[in-house]
Amino acid sequence: MKALVFAVTVAVLASRGDAFQSLGVWNLHGSQKVLGDSFGLIGANATFDYIVTGLTVANRLATANHSVAIIEGGGFYELDNGVFSQIPGFAPEFANADPSSIQPLVDWGIVTPPQPLLQNCRIHYTQGKTFGGGSAQNQLAYHRGTKGSYDMWAKIAGDDSYQLRNWMPYFKKSVQFTPPDYGKLGADVSYPPYYHPFSNGIAKAFRSLGLGEINGLNSGKLLGYAASTATQEPQRHIRSSSETSFGQETIYFRSAKFYKQTVAQRIVFDQNKRATGVDVETVGVKYHLAARKEVILSAGAFRSPQLLMLSGIGPAGVLSSMNIPVVKELPGVGQGLQDQNFFGSVYRVNVDSFSAVVGNPAVAAQAMHEYETKQSGPLTNSGANWIGWEKMPQSLTANLSNSTKEMLAAYPADWPDLKLLPIPIQTVPTKDSANYISVLMAVLSTNSRSNVTISSRDAKDNPIVTLPWLASKEDREVAVAALRRARQIAAASGLVIGDEFAPGKEVQSDEDILSFIQSTIAPIHHASCTNRMGPVNDSMAVVDSAAKIYGVQGLRVVDVSAFAILPPGHPQSTVYALAEKIADLVIRGE
Repeated sequence: MKALVFAVTVAVLASRGDAFQSLGVWNLHGSQKVLGDSFGLIGANATFDYIVTGLTVANRLATANHSVAIIEGGGFYELDNGVFSQIPGFAPEFANADPSSIQPLVDWGIVTPPQPLLQNCRIHYTQGKTFGGGSAQNQLAYHRGTKGSYDMWAKIAGDDSYQLRNWMPYFKKSVQFTPPDYGKLGADVSYPPYYHPFSNGIAKAFRSLGLGEINGLNSGKLLGYAASTATQEPQRHIRSSSETSFGQETIYFRSAKFYKQTVAQRIVFDQNKRATGVDVETVGVKYHLAARKEVILSAGAFRSPQLLMLSGIGPAGVLSSMNIPVVKELPGVGQGLQDQNFFGSVYRVNVDSFSAVVGNPAVAAQAMHEYETKQSGPLTNSGANWIGWEKMPQSLTANLSNSTKEMLAAYPADWPDLKLLPIPIQTVPTKDSANYISVLMAVLSTNSRSNVTISSRDAKDNPIVTLPWLASKEDREVAVAALRRARQIAAASGLVIGDEFAPGKEVQSDEDILSFIQSTIAPIHHASCTNRMGPVNDSMAVVDSAAKIYGVQGLRVVDVSAFAILPPGHPQSTVYALAEKIADLVIRGE
């Protein structure tokens, strides 16, 4: 998919000159602050109240009159990757698992070792190297988990404040929803204006298979199907990220300094195991940023545990193997990696789809012109109009083993086992520019776990990531059943022309279906729980319910790595809500 989209869109964009200048980077709204004053001085040691790596927390602290240093290994995606990072229709670029698809100015370029359970494939796993992090590179999908999933989180963490009814104010605080408008500052959440022609057939299929339409995806209920909301501005229809919503606001504050292209190499502790600052490196220049109060990490599921281990916090064996002095042995750092992925079947269809835009330069040029002049058309939509969620249908559970049935039954009653995500483009290569769709499935109830560990003592070197995909017999059984469900959706849609394109009608046995899944499975980039939240008596817990690292002082982790569990579906809303909740605790001194 990467090569197809890139080849067409680069040619079209090259002819556009300054046509996309209106997308902009910052609008300072008359601020009198000199833009250059927003950036830290490279090579100069400096002291701040807080050293942070996340923009939502940074904004709230700066708003509360604290001085903040914001560290980021990359720059600004609007400048470094242009419209490819801003236009919703290009978002699938970041889901490409091909190691050749790395966009080095905005992506850390993590590629896994060969994965034995995935036919020894090496998976490119996008991780944002840019202000905005994952919110600058995700598929823009925004919805909340289920009530039962947050109740489960609260039980694991030993803190009822994580129940949805108690957490909901922070979910609402972090977004501006259109309609209605919940707040004045936060990520824009809205409905894409373009309705893909295949969507009527998908809604028909969902209904015929027993899914009821539900009123949105943000009330704590997911079972059924609903229109998908996305983090995009409702007027210009460009990506809304933590950089556009929180970072650009933080530019106003003289007390906030941005350190771009700066890698946090090591957290420094005093004799009382209090974090006192961070050793950083900017394009080869090394210096120190001191923290009067706290260091707050939001570097993601892979780089947050990496930095902890490089700083002497983690499994003793890992630290010893790298000759890193132990500050605090925490065996859970980098462990318990939870993730989701997608796979599915591909069909030629009787309506226009986005595959025709990708495969035809003339159609691509027309779509670009429509977006440029009217902010409308297929490029305003990152994928699906409808998303479905369901428990494993009874028709597919009969052939599951008892252990798989027990695994599914262990999840809350409102927790969907499957996410149904039909998209208007092929996910395997085709030789023509015909209209194709893919009926993608994501398995949300899993028991496979894995880990991330360090590859060297240098934070510039990517950590080693082992993916948990299909690691258990139970997960493999559910995946095969899920692909059979994808076929049922396609058959009920009234859209399909001819035979199934992939995996193909000849692929029918469980073994052959699993082989197809293993060779085509791709990331949704929901890696989480690698610094898992839990009570003090949980030997694998890394942070408490206030996101404080056990055994040290002045150090928190506020990102997806600190999740107690990975709720069903896209975690973006929960990441924002966690940041809002912990920022509130920090400001209150808790």
